[in-house]
Amino acid sequence: MGPDALALLVDRHAAALTLYARQWCGSAEDVVQTAFLKLVRQRTMPENVAAWLFRVVRNAAIDAGRAARRRQKYETQAASEAPLWFVPTEDPTGLDARTAAAALGQLPDEIREIMVAHLWGGLTFEQIAEMVGGSASTCYRRFALGLDLLRDKLGVKKCPPRTTPTR
Repeated sequence: MGPDALALLVDRHAAALTLYARQWCGSAEDVVQTAFLKLVRQRTMPENVAAWLFRVVRNAAIDAGRAARRRQKYETQAASEAPLWFVPTEDPTGLDARTAAAALGQLPDEIREIMVAHLWGGLTFEQIAEMVGGSASTCYRRFALGLDLLRDKLGVKKCPPRTTPTR
């Protein structure tokens, strides 16, 4: 099959095939594209190309939908069994581990990444800067901002600044 014939088939059938595939899966465009690739690889062209395309799209869309549902099920199960970011303790401040994890999850990605890398990963701000492609001072500022944002979300008062003892 030549490129002009393929282009004609795509123009004629791609929109309808995509709409058809959407009833079974969320990746309809990928399924349709794969169907056209399979068509091009055929040694002999099907007798009824449109019917062949619809059958291939239908089967692939049903498979893709099943795979997506299976993946969603396993991901949901894995997330529910994942260890907490915080170990629940009898904290006298009343800080709840789930609430703290949820608040951390609401932080902007670039701030949360730095906080997790520093607090749980033990990385220095210089190491984090190298990892994210920034400066150590920017990483520190984002870390400090993240602490402030978490305090606000959790309703925790900011600690007073430390003073050094005088002799």
